Parts: sequence; C-alpha cells; structure tokens
Amino acid sequence: MRENRLISARGITSGTREWADYNVNCIRGCYNDCRYCYARIMAVRFGRRSWRDWKKMEIRYDVLKESMKKLPGRVMFPSSHDIVDVSPFREACMTVLGKLLNSGNRVLITTKPRMSVTKEIDRRYHRFKSLMQFRFTMTSINDEALAFWEPNAPGFEERLDSLRYAFRRGYKTSVSIEPFLDYDPTKLIESVSPFVTESIWIGKMNYIRTKGLTRTEKRRYEKIRKNYETKHLAEIYMKFRGYQLVRFKDSIRIKLGSVSSKEAMESRASHDC
Repeated sequence: MRENRLISARGITSGTREWADYNVNCIRGCYNDCRYCYARIMAVRFGRRSWRDWKKMEIRYDVLKESMKKLPGRVMFPSSHDIVDVSPFREACMTVLGKLLNSGNRVLITTKPRMSVTKEIDRRYHRFKSLMQFRFTMTSINDEALAFWEPNAPGFEERLDSLRYAFRRGYKTSVSIEPFLDYDPTKLIESVSPFVTESIWIGKMNYIRTKGLTRTEKRRYEKIRKNYETKHLAEIYMKFRGYQLVRFKDSIRIKLGSVSSKEAMESRASHDC
C-alpha cells in the first residue's frame, strides 16, 4: 500500500501516534465541519481546500480499490474524516473497514458516533468484535456548544446512546474528549465512564483561529482559550490524574511538564490495545 494512502504513525509525538501505529482514510473533507479540525487546517494551509469547502466530501477511490494487508500494530480508521450515514460515503467506509478486518487487522474506530452507523458496523462486523475498539469523540455535554464547534456532528445524547450500545454489545470502548469544550469536563467524564472499558482521553484544542472571525465568533474563541490556559490545564490534570480510566494527550502533558517530548515520543497506547 502506497505511503500516501496508509501513513505510518511511528515517530510522530502527538495526534494519531499516541493511539495507533497506522491510520487509514478513504474520504477527503468531512461533513462534520468542525472549526478546530487539524485535517481541515492542513488542507487550507496547503491549498487543497478552502475553509468553506471542507464539508464537501470526496471519496478516495484509489484507497477504496486497494487491498488491505495485515499490518503490525493497530490501525486507526478513520483519522481525518468521519463515518457519516450518507450514501455513497457510508458504503465507502464500510468497504474499507471490512477489508481491514478481513485481513486480520486490529482496528481503532474513531468517530463522532451516529447511532445508525454504530448499529451498521455491529450488524456487518460483529464477528470481528475482538479486533475492534470504538473510540467515540465526545467533547461536551452541551449541545449548543457542539452546534457551534462541530456544526454537523451528532448531539451529545446520540453519541452517548452509541457508546451505551457498543458497550452492551460487548465491544471494547473508549472515549476521546479532545478538545474538551466544557470548562469543567467532570459531568461529561461521569456520564461516559460507566460505558467505557478501556480509556478516556482528555486533550486540548491545538488549533484556534485568530483571523477571519466575526465579532460573535471572536467572543467564542476568546472564551475557549481559557479552557487551555496552563493554570487551568494543571487543575484539570490534578483533578483527574488519579482516575483509573483517564489518560491525558501528550499536548497537555508536555505543556505542563509532566512528561518530556522524548518520553512522549516513546510512549505507547499499549494499555488499551
């Protein structure tokens, strides 16, 4: 498989490197249209997309046609888009996921979950349950905040329902609270904890726009920056570091000096494989 289709995460000190050895994507763009999306920012920076066009998705047919071999380590799917319940994009994702599982890969399914998609994955691939772990992105309990930062993604209750469903169906489950949009993520952590078998990851928003914002947007962006001030991150870290399920992304740990960049590069997510 060509390097531009399947990216090894070895040597990366943040992002996908903390969770998996490889990542696979079969769509360009993402309907969720999240304002903080790393993939979106990179696409705009390198002239591949405009900011407004990111939500217009395109299937990568080269990836769709590719045979998927068994890879050493864990594969994250997807990492730069989501699995949406819209044809033909849903079918493209199901096809790629099926190829990965049929080849014997261990797959970390990362998504802002739609219940219909979660049930479809279960219906098609329950027999591969031992190879799969769901990592559901759940960034806030506040639907108004979600509607601003992640305008086309599901609301909190649908994501929580998906987590409950996967848990009750016997899958390994985990949650990504990256970025945490609530100033205090305690209620969110307490809401998801009963349905998590592996881990809850807390991370900060690493890309916060400063240009091209309306007056209303500026107020939102100024408010969210307070979540990630060093003093507040330290408070969050001290509050939750003793929780058995909670893990902190290296972006937080390095900023707080709790881990060196070298240690971060050498760290693995083996505890929840």
